Amino acid sequence: MQVHSAYFWLKEGLSEDDLRSFEEGLESLTESETVQSGYFGAPAATEKREVVDDTYDYGLVLVFENVSTHNVYQAGDVHQTFVDEHAAKFDRVKVYDVQS
Repeated sequence: MQVHSAYFWLKEGLSEDDLRSFEEGLESLTESETVQSGYFGAPAATEKREVVDDTYDYGLVLVFENVSTHNVYQAGDVHQTFVDEHAAKFDRVKVYDVQS
């Protein structure tokens, strides 16, 4: 199993339409053919602790069968379209991948 987690820090001043479009883009990623399950959202309202980083605007978690299916997703049209249409909306993205 491969778990792909991406965290996005959006640019200041995005419109409601920009945010809605970004969320629709994230939703499209969760529906990609090789994704077994996927989730996205804003930081949870958990207790503030030194180890918790809730400075991001959106997080995305996708689960794949293995690294190969993850790599197919990365090169696929849905992912490439998301990058093309939404990269200008975020200042920073960090990715953490876990394999088991």
